[in-house]
Amino acid sequence: METKTKSFSPYAEAYNRSITDPEGFWGEQAGQIAWYEKPQQVLTTDEKGFYRWFKGGKLNTAYLALDYHVENGRADQTALIYDSPVTDTIRKYTYREFRDLVARFAGALRSLGVGKGDTVVIYMPVIPEAVIAMLACARLGAIHSVVFGGFAPHELSVRVDDAKPKVVISASCGIEFDKHIPYKPLLDKGLSDSKHKPQHAVILQRPYVHADMLPGRDLDYMELLQNAEPVDCVPVDAHDPLYILYTSGTTGKPKGIVRDNGGHAVALKYSMKAVYGVDSGDVFWAASDVGWAVGHSYLVYAPLIHGCATVLFEGKPVRTPDAGTFWRIIQEHEVKVLFTAPTAIRAIKKEDPDGKYKQKYNLPSLKYLFLAGERCDPATYYWAKDLLKVPVIDHWWQTESGWPMVANMVGLERHTSKAGSAGKPVCGYQVEILNEEGQELIANQEGYVAVRLPLPPGCLPTLWQDDERFFKSYLERFPGYYMTGDGGYIDEDGYVYIMGRIDDVINVSGHRLSTGEMEEMVSSHPAVAECAVIGIADELRGQRPIGLVVLKDGQTISEAEIEQDLVSMIREKIGAVAYFRNALIVKRLPKTRSGKILRKIMRNIADGDHYAIPSTIDDPAILTEIHDCLRDRNIGNAFLHKNLNTN
Repeated sequence: METKTKSFSPYAEAYNRSITDPEGFWGEQAGQIAWYEKPQQVLTTDEKGFYRWFKGGKLNTAYLALDYHVENGRADQTALIYDSPVTDTIRKYTYREFRDLVARFAGALRSLGVGKGDTVVIYMPVIPEAVIAMLACARLGAIHSVVFGGFAPHELSVRVDDAKPKVVISASCGIEFDKHIPYKPLLDKGLSDSKHKPQHAVILQRPYVHADMLPGRDLDYMELLQNAEPVDCVPVDAHDPLYILYTSGTTGKPKGIVRDNGGHAVALKYSMKAVYGVDSGDVFWAASDVGWAVGHSYLVYAPLIHGCATVLFEGKPVRTPDAGTFWRIIQEHEVKVLFTAPTAIRAIKKEDPDGKYKQKYNLPSLKYLFLAGERCDPATYYWAKDLLKVPVIDHWWQTESGWPMVANMVGLERHTSKAGSAGKPVCGYQVEILNEEGQELIANQEGYVAVRLPLPPGCLPTLWQDDERFFKSYLERFPGYYMTGDGGYIDEDGYVYIMGRIDDVINVSGHRLSTGEMEEMVSSHPAVAECAVIGIADELRGQRPIGLVVLKDGQTISEAEIEQDLVSMIREKIGAVAYFRNALIVKRLPKTRSGKILRKIMRNIADGDHYAIPSTIDDPAILTEIHDCLRDRNIGNAFLHKNLNTN
């Protein structure tokens, strides 16, 4: 028997145990939440060979998020802080107040025939009523599917047809800066186009826009709430779905990510302390929309299950009213941890490059800034670190995982962060870098990022009513692994570098080059606010990279000058083999509403390839601007496009 002589760090000890003894590790974590009936088995496989967690356990997620705290001394503690600069509103709810609202709205849904196993679509802005609707569904054992408020009617109808909800819950409008976006016309068109017809649409009438109601189908949210009787939590099985969250699929049909109740609650409860270093009673702010995975996990469920106060922010990092909004909220509500996307920090940096707005506020409560949603470039990382004087932690996860896969687990042991790295694998995730043949690569070799099965609790067990697509999308490519779809490498110290989607690795004259690496270099230029580097078709080399850059406010450098600077910089750091020859100044980059840059779409535009405008795009008009910039510079095959929307 080998004698253990090496002493492990707290992180290494916990991580190693989570990999070598997952049942023991997660069985202990399951003891941290309240079950109606404790699980009979920690880890099992179902008849299709898919892994499942906590078989036989009975629980209710809304009970864990609200009732448990009311019953255990937190009834009068703040549960939710609604801060809405776009409506000039700040409202705080205690755990008791929020529990009572959720119980009453659950009663309203039950009066409409919604029960355990039924589905409900929620199509709302970032307002308390959206969170109440989510938790009310969970209270009943119903399955909610939140669709980003303001999504196009077609995208809404596709999701309605797939989820087949008994009821849809919506609001009369959302607010973008100072503009009101009426939701009801979008909802009506979406439901008109869908084959499945929900029995009712529940509409919250906001004072800014009045929605016309359809007699018989449409019901007023407040009237329904006032006339309802509160109901108790319904016990559900650990394997029962809590929600469906749709993410873009390569076929055009969205993939319905399923989250189960048991694994989800255990993983999120664990992550709040272990990953984010947060204690019960702390104020946690995930600056996200409720329609995204971050909104589900870290705006709603995790903070409430952990007994924190969560901040619900209706606004933008800039222009609501200015680039100091984030700092004002942190100071006013004593936020301990801010979790946002790098794109939000870049937006602030672009409008306030010298951080003058930050000087107006004192932020002693802030201990960590966590970034995710896209890779954080080193320039943004260092800017935020220098401005806030707190650890800036870039971490990585996916809608599919539901919680972090790679991070600096500050609750266990804070590592030295490395710019450009998302940290080390989180407990439960055996992250490996594989080559085309599925063999593990050595340190610093770039390849496919995969996770050895079983995935830990909280990750998707399958896709909504589509096990075959789940297998083909994630498990088929490398047997025994979950295929993340991202490329990257792990260095000799165990730090993971996610370099972007696999199709962001380009092949220039036989050389595999990372556009993520080039973006790091481009973004380090003092005039650049943000950038994207994409590989476009090249007759001689196969592909070649080009850069699209957004300048910082007040910059007067010409396109010719910055192009010369960047070409020299990349030639010096990568070499002539990169064949980086063009940099274009653009006003903005096309992004999803969660802040991810749509590099593949830009590549399609440059190459003259057909593409579908994704439902998640923030502003389709940006694609026209990109097209015109490429055409005017005679770069690629952009001149082939006559109509941008080639869907």
